[in-house]
Amino acid sequence: MNARERRVLGVLVEKAKTTPEYYPLTVAAIVSGSNQKSNRDPVTNYDADDVEETLHSLRKKGATILVEAGGRVARWKHTLYDWLKVNKVELAIMGELLLRGPQTEGDLRARASRMEPIEDLATLQGLLDGLTTRNLVTYLTPAGQKRGAIVSHTLYTPEDLEKVRRAFASHSIPTDDEDAPPARLSSARAELTAEARTPAWVPEIASLRTELESLRASIAEIEALKATVQALTTEVHDLKAALGA
Repeated sequence: MNARERRVLGVLVEKAKTTPEYYPLTVAAIVSGSNQKSNRDPVTNYDADDVEETLHSLRKKGATILVEAGGRVARWKHTLYDWLKVNKVELAIMGELLLRGPQTEGDLRARASRMEPIEDLATLQGLLDGLTTRNLVTYLTPAGQKRGAIVSHTLYTPEDLEKVRRAFASHSIPTDDEDAPPARLSSARAELTAEARTPAWVPEIASLRTELESLRASIAEIEALKATVQALTTEVHDLKAALGA
């Protein structure tokens, strides 16, 4: 799934669990949930058209359902229990990973527990083992690392998943606190976020701007030469006039 699809699904999972009285969600509610500044990484600025297009894309994949009742505003719900074959606690874990991306086991347990209780780190690790077996999550730190282990979902496109693995490949520093992130986790996430936020056309625009500046400089040189030629022509004309030619 692309970044918008992952964010929208994460919002549907979160709101279904934390504010069930408002679920299924309207497009406006999903826009608000997608762009909120807490518990999101990266922070986004989607509009209603972005979200509605994404919801229809997810519906074609079988991950969402459009609910229409009695002429009221259309609402949306996810189908991830069946789509991913997960239980309610596993879905809370997946939802949190969809909202914030790669994170340490300690952070993941604390955040996912907002949606479903996870007693301790050992309980989380047992759940992650099951999700890893089904290829829904993956560890980005070396196998066997006990502290500061970083986990991610695998619902990226193949290209995005490879970027995630590269971004965190060198960020496996163990910590003294089992629940604390590695020292360079924030920089890895920043690196990944910056790459994800940079559209493909940005380098092309920069290259075109460089070429334009070069052309402008060449034009300025030509104009200067023309002015010099004009001045010389005038001098020659004046000299001829002085000589009576």
